[in-house]
Amino acid sequence: MIARECGALMIGDKITENFQPPAKGGNNRYQRNVPKAQQTVFNYLLDIVHKWPPEQVLDEFKHLFVHHVNTSSSVILPALYEIVFANKEIEFRNTLKRSCYILINNWDLGRHHEPIRQLIALFEDPIIQKKTPSPTLKRLRTWLQNFLKSRDFEELRLFATKYDQSEHWSSHYTPYLLVPQYTNLENSVEQREAARTLSRQLKEKFKVDLAFYTVLADTLESRIDKPENPTLLGDESLRLIKRIVARRGVFSYENLANIFKKQTQEISYSSFKLSLKDYLIYSLTKNECVQYLDQHISGRLEHLYSSYDDKTINDALLLRTCNRIIEYLTTEDHQTPSELFLTLMAQGNPLTLVIVLLKIVLLCRHVRTHLESRIADLVRYYEQLNEEDCKWIISFFEIFRITMTIHAENIEYTLVRMAEKNKSFNSSAQSKMNRYRIFSRVRKQIIDYESDADYSSLSHIEVMDPAKD
Repeated sequence: MIARECGALMIGDKITENFQPPAKGGNNRYQRNVPKAQQTVFNYLLDIVHKWPPEQVLDEFKHLFVHHVNTSSSVILPALYEIVFANKEIEFRNTLKRSCYILINNWDLGRHHEPIRQLIALFEDPIIQKKTPSPTLKRLRTWLQNFLKSRDFEELRLFATKYDQSEHWSSHYTPYLLVPQYTNLENSVEQREAARTLSRQLKEKFKVDLAFYTVLADTLESRIDKPENPTLLGDESLRLIKRIVARRGVFSYENLANIFKKQTQEISYSSFKLSLKDYLIYSLTKNECVQYLDQHISGRLEHLYSSYDDKTINDALLLRTCNRIIEYLTTEDHQTPSELFLTLMAQGNPLTLVIVLLKIVLLCRHVRTHLESRIADLVRYYEQLNEEDCKWIISFFEIFRITMTIHAENIEYTLVRMAEKNKSFNSSAQSKMNRYRIFSRVRKQIIDYESDADYSSLSHIEVMDPAKD
């Protein structure tokens, strides 16, 4: 048993054939070339992922990083042990992470999705927890165990979300949880690209699912025929979507943002901050929540970058200012909710906060990545709670992603009023909303759907006027 587990040491005799030879000098210590060893591993995986079936690549990965035996190449295992013998745990972890993302990226490009899930599942192998008398294997397994407890592995597990239907509510916000991965310049190119690609794919899926749901949910009478609701809001989601879509025309949030940008060109930064506060709360229903928001933002903006008050507003100042306001509204330390966020949530109207965040994004599109990173911080903070205990924060997250999809993505939603066959005297808000249907356009292509519903009344439609209803 000991001879077998120490076999890597005998294989390691070949390391001197491929890596830097022992140094000449008094202590004759071996000078290990960790970067070269890492590159050997990366090049090998890149080569086989292009040539071998995914099943064989998975076996080779398992032999190298989990079992540490019987690799097909005579140089790949010695390269790994070069890192182990150098006692560089951080370099081992970086090698392991980048190796995973090399495989994930290439399999995703080839639409091989199941191997990605199987790759993450390899780390459930019980041998990782097995005790061993070999000091070398003990070190390797300890490093693997540490990796499984790390944030790095949590980030890696996100890539199984697309293929596994997790029951935890936080899995619905994986697109945001991936953002810090691809914005962190310390991550490898492969990890950043994999995170960016998956985040974009999941967002696209939600956009299309939401568009189909909004088109069909009101028109199909049978619950069996109705499309699956992509949100966690239940039946209330459709009414919310109609409320969000209803604000159109001259007073749409997009038009207000464009008007504000034109009116604030070439003014001083101090004047811009005063106008910005008015823009953010403009059109919001005046209540205690909005009054608190007004006072709080006014106080923070007054002292923000005050050394630039006499300077003319420019794109750089706009970006920095919007980033700071986003932090005031979400999380200032990137870990815990801000005081303003908690206060606004306690008021019980998350839509107000979401609309303010939307206005910031429409004013400065470049802040969206920063905003989504802060949303990821909030998801991480609350994900320890079960769904039943945090319905209020889930409501905020759902309203946020629905609103951003409707107003800040490439999907056009139109709310139209249908001709009424049976007029009634019910004037409730719910009844008025039921008179309208949502139609969606994705990338300038009208969503096509089949249904037995009667659309003959579409010849008598009326664009909704929020002022009337």
